[in-house]
Amino acid sequence: MMTKKQPILPILLPILSPIVAIVSALLVGAILIAFSGNNPVTAYTVLFNESLTNYYGFGSTLTKTAPLLLAGFGVLVALKAGQFNIGAEGQIYMGGLGSTLVGLYLPGLPAWIHLPLALLGGFLFGGIWGGIPGYLKAVRGVNEVITTLLLNYVALNLVGYLVQQPLIEPGAPSPYSPLLAKTSWLPIILPETQAHAGILVGLIAAIVLWVMLARSPLGYQIAAVGMNPTAARYAGMSVRRTIILVMALAGGLAGLAGASEVLGLRHRLFDQFSPGYGYDAIAIAFLSRGNIAGVVATSLFFGALRSGANVMQRSANVPVTVVYAIQGLTVLFIAISFALERKFKFQGFFKPQM
Repeated sequence: MMTKKQPILPILLPILSPIVAIVSALLVGAILIAFSGNNPVTAYTVLFNESLTNYYGFGSTLTKTAPLLLAGFGVLVALKAGQFNIGAEGQIYMGGLGSTLVGLYLPGLPAWIHLPLALLGGFLFGGIWGGIPGYLKAVRGVNEVITTLLLNYVALNLVGYLVQQPLIEPGAPSPYSPLLAKTSWLPIILPETQAHAGILVGLIAAIVLWVMLARSPLGYQIAAVGMNPTAARYAGMSVRRTIILVMALAGGLAGLAGASEVLGLRHRLFDQFSPGYGYDAIAIAFLSRGNIAGVVATSLFFGALRSGANVMQRSANVPVTVVYAIQGLTVLFIAISFALERKFKFQGFFKPQM
């Protein structure tokens, strides 16, 4: 009796395509560096040596990886339920606002109470901001891509107004809040660097999220709604409640990213304190192919790019914009891989052979 052989390419593709996308982006980036009259090998050596092998540079990489990791999870968990959370940037700002309010207006608490409350404040504010488009999608049928995107601008301008008016530090030369109580600060994990415990919060979130998605009834429900909401509804699952819940959870995770940035790095709320982490998180979630470990690895890669970019500019005379081009090219190549994969599947390229 003949048995069907499982082709190896469909198994390897989810692993290979992000690697190929990153390598391709780096190769195109090398061409751009060469056209600018610089040595790509020297530039990349400086970039990755500074960000991964240098003690202080690695501390900077961890600092930038923490919000990327948490925001990436915020996009990923929504994708698991078939929802596109384009609002991680706004949720980061709301999370930063929530943790700031706790850090400013609940003084006198011991650190073991104050810090968790500040993180919870960031999670709740981000969760509310994510739950709004979740409700609109589940109950009113409003496209979540539009609402999450538009809410980004609302959040940025709301935080901008607050730090310029009611929350501004008296006599501040630029818009920022007063310094938060030290009991709400995330501790430094690498002495003499800015690396703080926000990266540990992200890793704990990774473990909790993996257990929830892979080992809990809620994770099964999220996956069922994401794969086939009609079948999930017939199976007795509440698709509306699941969408609202998962979008609130997505917003809460992105809110933790904002909280880690405020509590761990800046210790006060600034206008425009995020350099686009929420938008990078979209690329990170897609590059991970729905894999939590992939989010961790990709966040570290993006954090290393951001950390070493300025040193590369100073030492190798390569503009920082090349790094942003590499990030954009990575997203482009992963999108191309998705398109090719769908095409090959449609043509029966991945069908098992007899």
